[in-house]
Amino acid sequence: GKTRVITNKIAHLIRGCGYQARHIAAVTFTNKAAREMKERVGQTLGRKEARGLMISTFHTLGLDIIKREYAALGMKANFSLFDDTDQLALLKELTEGLIEDDKVLLQQLISTISNWKNDLKTPSQAAASAIGERDRIFAHCYGLYDAHLKACNVLDFDDLILLPTLLLQRNEEVRERWQNKIRYLLVDEYQDTNTSQYELVKLLVGSRARFTVVGDDDQSIYSWRGARPQNLVLLSQDFPALKVIKLEQNYRSSGRILKAANILIANNPHVFE
Repeated sequence: GKTRVITNKIAHLIRGCGYQARHIAAVTFTNKAAREMKERVGQTLGRKEARGLMISTFHTLGLDIIKREYAALGMKANFSLFDDTDQLALLKELTEGLIEDDKVLLQQLISTISNWKNDLKTPSQAAASAIGERDRIFAHCYGLYDAHLKACNVLDFDDLILLPTLLLQRNEEVRERWQNKIRYLLVDEYQDTNTSQYELVKLLVGSRARFTVVGDDDQSIYSWRGARPQNLVLLSQDFPALKVIKLEQNYRSSGRILKAANILIANNPHVFE
């Protein structure tokens, strides 16, 4: 399986390549997947060899960067995080008079702001690219929302990727510090990365390009929240020396299941061959 590749690669980096565990980071998409990866690595390496290894979700890694670099972001150390309920309540308050009491429209606004953040768009960039009256109103609401979050030293879920990515883009000193801290990066389920997550990966690995990703464009399940299986293709364009290894043997399923699955998969648009 793909996750087994990651865990065995981590063991190889530490035992065969001389990497210290504290200079290796592995990221995935869910807390459950991160816990399972930690367990597998612990079983393979043991606690002592794995001490200092960073295994987390993208958002936990982003939060760690923010906690360490809050001053460079112009924030105070005691920032807080909004959950979905907080976000909904604030936007409902801020949009009074702009958006009528329309729950569907409000949810569309929340999704649009999330998509803008995942595409690394600031409120001013969203306003500049707005097409139509609805987009212009949404961009204005995004600006109000963003200003309120900053004034109150608050972050939402999407900020956990957006802010570290923008910081690493703009601040060379911080970027070099994190590239020195994370000397090898591994990414599981890479087909589910969105624009901001891919940019964060590129900024963390830098020109040294010491990283491994595993993914399958046929298993992308998060396109509804901005995942771009095309990022697998962009990898080979952005890192021409990339070595592609195909994992084509399935050890989990019977032939009948595989045959049925392949018939369905044959209808998928394949972005990576």
